[in-house]
Amino acid sequence: MTSILIKNGRVIDPGRNLDGPHDVWLEDGLIKAVEEPGRLTGTAGSTIEAAGRWVLPGLIDLHVHLREPGHEYKETVASGLAAAVAGGFTAVVAMPNTSPAMDNAEQVSALLARAQAAGQARVWPAAAMTLGRQGQELTEYEHLRAAGAVAVTDDGAWVRNPKVMRRVLDYAAVAGLRPLCHAEDHDLSQGGAINEGPISTRLGLPGIPAQAEINAVTRDINLVELTGRPLHFCHLSTRGAVEALRAARARGLPVTGETAPHYLFLTQEDVGDYDPNAKMNPPLRTAEDRQAVREALADGTISALATDHAPHSVLEKEVEFIDAAFGIIGLETSLPLALELVHAGLISPARLVELMSLNPARILNLPAGDLAPGRPADVTIVDPEVKWTLRPEDSRSLSRNSPFWGRSFAGRAVAVIVAGRQLAG
Repeated sequence: MTSILIKNGRVIDPGRNLDGPHDVWLEDGLIKAVEEPGRLTGTAGSTIEAAGRWVLPGLIDLHVHLREPGHEYKETVASGLAAAVAGGFTAVVAMPNTSPAMDNAEQVSALLARAQAAGQARVWPAAAMTLGRQGQELTEYEHLRAAGAVAVTDDGAWVRNPKVMRRVLDYAAVAGLRPLCHAEDHDLSQGGAINEGPISTRLGLPGIPAQAEINAVTRDINLVELTGRPLHFCHLSTRGAVEALRAARARGLPVTGETAPHYLFLTQEDVGDYDPNAKMNPPLRTAEDRQAVREALADGTISALATDHAPHSVLEKEVEFIDAAFGIIGLETSLPLALELVHAGLISPARLVELMSLNPARILNLPAGDLAPGRPADVTIVDPEVKWTLRPEDSRSLSRNSPFWGRSFAGRAVAVIVAGRQLAG
């Protein structure tokens, strides 16, 4: 029997309306009890003193690219999960745009086997919506679910055909899989490199208009209204998209959305003189878009904060901007950036836990997101004040494509426990 006692921490568990000093007992990979300090009796195998720290349900990243199979020089399952643990995550949802695409049960099983061998954070697979992520023929949802998938998505590609997308919504609901929508009207965005506007004009780069995202979100909200089926929108970046999501939720439609930290802190101005580490898809938008996304995060319109961790090597990034790959890494910066929002008063600590643990678990119906007895013993312990600086040599990812190198932070994860095993701290 293995056991851990976490003592004197501030337990923040909005799923159970807890926010205050508590001790947490973990035993045999499960949460055994959460009680006020001094009320737990017995001798634990190990003790973690958490005074002055936050004890949270394990953080879950809804949107991660692990690159294996096919692009192991950018990231492997093992390196990506090590980066996740370093960033405070106990679980990640892995996207299917691998090579080949994760569009069958065998690929899902192989991913889970790699994750188990890595012995780091958990992986919850999001399999492809359509064969080859081509937007035409649906994958075998029941088989994917049986193999361990929790969601379907063609992330990186929008399902252009509304009839196909309607079938995705219906079949995914029947199979118990949540569809995750990459909202991008490719007919408007194709060939673009950064947000369309004065900056793209000045730099002589083809633009991606905000309307590409807004069109896709609006169409798919209409399909949700038609079918009554749930849908989750990935990496929202525009004012128009979050306004459409807010209106849909006000009408009671079963839609949720996420954004990524870079849309909360950066704008198109950060492209500077063609910095490829400021190139992502969707692109960095205007200051007005950033403010709208921040407000949607704070008021509950946006349900989750996800990294869209997208590792690329120097081969894809240190080239001419127009040819550089889209995407940045984010597993080790997401929580520290979210803590900046807490320190600034934009969100509360409990809201941070909702965005990074409780809501991701609820969206995908995962056995996680709170510290209820009987849950898997996945816990993140945070020092909200520790000062540190992000340095590339400290990163656990194989790739270094981040715009945040050299940034100083206050707060980070100092211990991570997965299934009752302490992996960091």
